[in-house]
Formats: sequence, structure tokens, C-alpha cells
Amino acid sequence: MLSRFPPYIVAALSLAQPAGAQDQPLSAIDWIDSQPVVQQQPVASVPLAPSAANPERLPPDVTVAPLNERVQRQIGLVPPDVTGLPPGLWAGSDPDVLSTLLERLPDLRLPAAQALLYRAVLTEAYGPGDDAATEDVFTLARARVLRRSGALEPALALISQSGPVRDKDHFAAFMDLALLTGDEDAACALLTDRPHLAPSAGHRIFCTLRGGDWATAAVLYDAGNALGAIAPSQVNLLARFLDPDLFEGDPALAPPAQITPLLFRLHEAIGEPLPTRFLPREYAVADLRDLAGWKAQLEAAERLSRAGSLPDNQLLGLYTARRPAASGGVWDRASAVQKLEAALQRPSVAETASALPLAWQAMQSARLEVPFATLFTDDLDRVALTGQPAAIAQRMRLLSPGFEDAPALPGDLATAIARRTPLPLAAGTARDAAIAAAFSGTPRPDKSDRQQLGQTILTTLATLEDGAAGDPVALQQALETLRGLGFETTARRAALQVLLLDRYNP
Repeated sequence: MLSRFPPYIVAALSLAQPAGAQDQPLSAIDWIDSQPVVQQQPVASVPLAPSAANPERLPPDVTVAPLNERVQRQIGLVPPDVTGLPPGLWAGSDPDVLSTLLERLPDLRLPAAQALLYRAVLTEAYGPGDDAATEDVFTLARARVLRRSGALEPALALISQSGPVRDKDHFAAFMDLALLTGDEDAACALLTDRPHLAPSAGHRIFCTLRGGDWATAAVLYDAGNALGAIAPSQVNLLARFLDPDLFEGDPALAPPAQITPLLFRLHEAIGEPLPTRFLPREYAVADLRDLAGWKAQLEAAERLSRAGSLPDNQLLGLYTARRPAASGGVWDRASAVQKLEAALQRPSVAETASALPLAWQAMQSARLEVPFATLFTDDLDRVALTGQPAAIAQRMRLLSPGFEDAPALPGDLATAIARRTPLPLAAGTARDAAIAAAFSGTPRPDKSDRQQLGQTILTTLATLEDGAAGDPVALQQALETLRGLGFETTARRAALQVLLLDRYNP
């Protein structure tokens, strides 16, 4: 049964523990933890499982249908018993509404919100509607959300499961993801057998030449160029791809006004790679390969980690891969992390107390406090810190998966939420008052929200983003809805992140 899942999903399933066991949030690609960082393929972390203290497992769905009706497929990478979400979470919603919500969902800056989105999108679930067409459209929308976040391999696996050759739309999505991950040979092999699925004439020419048939590729290029069938943005790139010697010594081509995965890969193939720093996040994955310099790898890793689409251990591995050759920016962050890690390995109280504030400040500047807390909090617990370093370690504990173990501080809203103790009477700011109000009672689940669970999750995540940006009414509403739906751990982690991350402080 497990053989039908990609390797990183099988690893996640093998690591899953029964409800109530002491586990940590799962990653759909935890297998990568044991691999050398420099040899890893660009992949995306998807935190799926909640903490054992509050499993957030919702009641299972029971689907009944006459035997003569079409049996819907469950599309997804992680079983419902791992994510805690029912397979019918998208049922009962309008497919167009769901696709629109996914397309318009803003970049989620709270790691707790990112984790819930990944759980929902990757859960094995029935599509909305009752026909294959709506199922296919929604699967493509799910893959686009993952791609936009930089979670390319899960997106590629989702399309592979749905069927990359079902139609031109599925193959175009599959081809783009294959080009972005460097797995274009697999997509080109499919295209060779089914040329009618080619997203463009340029894709056919590219794949034909990749397959070693230069003569046919040249004929396709000449015919396509003469007929105007090749996009203008592809003409010069394909010419250089076919005959690089003809253009030796010519100036490099100008970057395209609008980037596509094919144009990106063609620029790389002719020896004129495009920097990814100002391209959409999905292109940053290419810089995780050994072909890129260390600085480019670090910048790409930070960018993907902010979106929750990179394993924390891979970020740490890149930070500590070698000694910084310069100072400023990402070099200073790498140096700060290396000094803290060295101090903790000894361990030295004095060195840790000196290194921690600098490392924390560096991670704040990169907006990577939560991954940093996840990586180092347990090690910091073994060091007897005092003063400012102890206060930073306390904040990191509250931002880590083990937030419930944070020492209690009388009158502190954050520790009261983390430990589920009575909330302080004085709320302070409007934001603090909204958070306190959201956790002041036991919200009752709304039946209509449960009937359209997936849609409610998406609208709540958008509302939570508004709340984190400074709208206290939206913040209270989002936290109350999450709690009412049974996502208590997610609500508490989101509240702690809003309270403790400086960029959300008024």
C-alpha cells in the first residue's frame, strides 16, 4: 500500500505515531534529515502533524453513494489519519469558489498558518463537485499554491498522482514543475510519446534536442519559426540552444520581460543563467543545487524557509557548510549561527550567552525566528542562562513546537496561552485584548463551517493574515474560528507568533 506514495511521504508515514504519543510536527519529506546537505535535491517542507498534546484530529467523514455512480478519487499525498483532516474537507463547496480562494490567498507570514495550509492542500481528499472536470481543476489549483510557495516536489507529486497526461493543462503543470526541479527528462519522455500535449512549439523543440535528435529539433525550429508558431521570447534562446557555436562571442541575451520555467531553463542551458533573487519564489529552488554558489544557496534557503517550504535542518546545514568569506547580510547570519552552534556543542555558558543575542538578532533581520527556535531551543534548555540570553531563550521556547513546556511567567499573556493557564486580567493593547478574548472561553463549532471545512480553513487563513497585519477584530475572529473547528494547537501557535515576533508588535 505504501508503495504508491513518493519516498518522502512514505518516510513521513513511517515516522507517524499514534494519537497521544509524544511526537513533533511531521514533515512530508523528513527522509531528507539523514542526507548530506550538499547532495540534497530542492524539496519543500510541509509541516503536517500537530503536537501530541492536542492532536487536532477532526471526526472522520462517511461518504455514501449509489454503486452505479462515478467513484471519486482521493487526491493527496498524506493520508487523513496523519494530517487529522477528514477526506471530505472540500466536499460541499463550490469548486470555482475554492479555486478562487486558493488563487487569491495572500502569502501567509505566520508559520502556523503556513503549516495548516500545507496540511489541508496535501491531505488525501475528495475533490469538490461530482464530476472529474471539477476534480481536475481543483487539483491544479492545489498544485499552483504549492508551486507558488516553493514546495515544488509535493506539487509535482500531486500532479503525478492526478495524472500528468490526463489533458494539456495537467501536462503543462507537470512540465513546468519538472523544468523547475531539474527533472525535465521525465517530462520530455512523456512528451515524446504524446506530442499533442506540448504546451508550446518551444517545449517540443527543447525536448527533442534533450532526447538527442538534433536533426528533428532543427527541422521543428525552422518550420515553427517560419510559420510564427514559436513565441518571440523563445526564438533567440532556442537558436542558441540548437547551435551554440554560431553565437560564440555574442553578447548575452537580455532577460525576458516575463519569465517562464522553459525560458529559465533555456537561459541556464546556453550558459546564461538568470539570478533568482528577484524572480518568483518557485525559481529559488534551483539555487539549492551544487551548481549555485554558497551565497546564492543561502539566500534561496532563507527565502524558502520563510515560506515554510524548506526543512529546518537543511537551512542549518547550509548555514554551517563552510566558513563565511565576507561580512554583511547573509554572511553575518551564517557566522552568528555557527558561533552559537559551536558554543552549544562544548557547551559553554559564557560563549552561549555571548553568541545567542547576536544570532537571535540576525534571525530577526531575516524573519526566521521560528525555524531558528525549532533548531536550537532544546539545546539552549541545557545551558544555565540568565538575563537577556535567558529572556531570548524563553521567547524561543514559546515559538518552538514545545511551547507548552515554557516556564510560566505571572501576568504574562503568552505563557498563559502556551500553558493553558488563566489569562491575565489586564490585556494591554487592542491586539492583546483580541487574543485574550479569543481564548477566554470554549468556542462551539459552527455546523456550517464543518460542512465546508476546507473552504472555512482558506477563508480563516486569509482573515488571520489580516489580523496579524494589525486588524484586532479579524485576529479575534480567526483565532475563535480555528478553536471552534478543533485547531486549538494551530490557534495557540498563531497567537504566540503574533505576540512574540517583533514585526507584528504595534
